[in-house]
Formats: sequence, C-alpha cells, structure tokens
Amino acid sequence: MRKLKSLCLKTLGVATLALGMGMVQAADKPTLKIGFVNGWDDSVAASYVAGEILKEKLGYGIELKPVEPAIMWQGVARGDLDATLSAWLPATHGEYYAKLKDKVVVLGSNYTGAKIGLIVPDYVQAKSIEDLNTYKADFDGKITGIDAGAGVMRRTEDAIKQYNLDIKLMPSSGPAMATALTRAEKAQKPIVVTGWIPHWMFAKWKLRFLEDPKKVFGDDEHVDTVVNPGLEAKAPEATAFLKKFSWSGEEVGAVMLAIREGAKPEAAAKDWIAKNPQRVEEWLK
Repeated sequence: MRKLKSLCLKTLGVATLALGMGMVQAADKPTLKIGFVNGWDDSVAASYVAGEILKEKLGYGIELKPVEPAIMWQGVARGDLDATLSAWLPATHGEYYAKLKDKVVVLGSNYTGAKIGLIVPDYVQAKSIEDLNTYKADFDGKITGIDAGAGVMRRTEDAIKQYNLDIKLMPSSGPAMATALTRAEKAQKPIVVTGWIPHWMFAKWKLRFLEDPKKVFGDDEHVDTVVNPGLEAKAPEATAFLKKFSWSGEEVGAVMLAIREGAKPEAAAKDWIAKNPQRVEEWLK
C-alpha cells in the first residue's frame, strides 16, 4: 500500500508539474492588439479570422481594435497596436506608409488584386467607363456612390471630368449603395455603383468593374499585413503565422457574406476556420 501510495503521489506530482509548466507557457504568451478599419468588411473578416487562429491555435490573447485608418497606422508605429491586416498599398494608404515606413514592418500581402472603381452587374451592356454616356438613360443618368469624400468618390469625380461623362455622381453611404444594388439585382435593372474588391457583394452576385483605359482609378492594389518592429521578438510564432496568412477573394468573400447575412464576426470566423482546416494548417506550418 505504501509503495502504491508513493507511486500515486509521484504521478500526481509529475502531472501537477506538467500542468504548471503548461500554464506558465500559456501565461508567457502576450496579448496582441490588432487594429482594423472600422466599417470595412474585408478588414473585419481578415482580422477576426487571423485573430481567432492566433488565439485558438497558437494560444495568444487577442484584442481587436476598430479604428480609423490614420489612427491604425499611427498605433502600429507607436506600438499601441501590434499589427494590422488592413493596409491598402501602394495607393489608398500610401501617404501613411510614406510618413511611417521607418517605424513599421510590412510582413507581406494577405490579399492581392484589391481594386477600386465603377462596378456593374454582369448583365449590364456597358463594358467601360467610356460607355456610360451611351447607356446613361439605362442608369437614369446617375452613378450610385458612397460617402462623400471617400477615396473612390474623389476618383469618380475625376473620372467624370476625364471621360467627359454627362452623368451625375450621387453620394450616399456604403449600406445605401448596397441596398440600391440589391434592388437592381432583384429587378435585373442596370445600375453603376462606386465600389471595391474585396467586398461581400462579389460573393453574392456576378459583378465586374467597368474598364478604365485612362487609369483614373489606378492599378490594382494589395492588402498588406503591417506590424510594429517589436512584434518579432515579442511574439515570434504570431509573426511567422502573419507572414504566411494570405487568402483569395472567394475565401474572404465567404466570411464577409456570412457577417452581412447576420452572423457575428467571431462566429463567422470560427465557422470558416472549422470548414477549412487544411488551409489553416498551411498558414501554421
């Protein structure tokens, strides 16, 4: 009995020690603060999926911070934020990068082929921005825009001048634009809207950008992962994962659409991760 009791105590001691070491290792991992652009669907989707993987697969504490772009860049540069997966380069966030490039590290692109421009349903006859004058009656002489002052709105104003379009740009908001597009799709009516990809609407409908031969809207962009220079030493596993994290328009679109249709961002992220174990494993290798 004494030998059995001694063996049990030793076993319990080893188990306790192992548990304690596991708790210490978990406690050693810092909480990471990830900034994302408040109101940008693609930014929400990427940040929640990456954050969930960092938390559940790698054991980091995660705080997701919705901020405006300028605050996001400044936060990463200062170290108030550890990372962002929402840096649109080279154009959209080019000014922020130019000012802060010595204080941040670009790990790489998590989405390529990002683009802004004028978007139409696939059934619309117009192929290029130049065609809008020809088909202006189909569109009631208007382009449905988003918030006045947004980058894509400023470029659209330039496009109207450069292409000499007899068509009006009507400001609204992101949700109002999406509502107008939804109505047009249901009725199969022509519509032209200001927009961008990645966006959930590309996962829901067959859409395309009007060709822009004058390059008023610029070339394709990429969405990059940008981190504070101290992250490598602070969280090497997290840095390695973030370097590899990159996905397609279909993948980010599926998460954005789930959120759009009512799922909480965290739930949409968890569901996507559960359905794509091999993809997640690629990023963790």
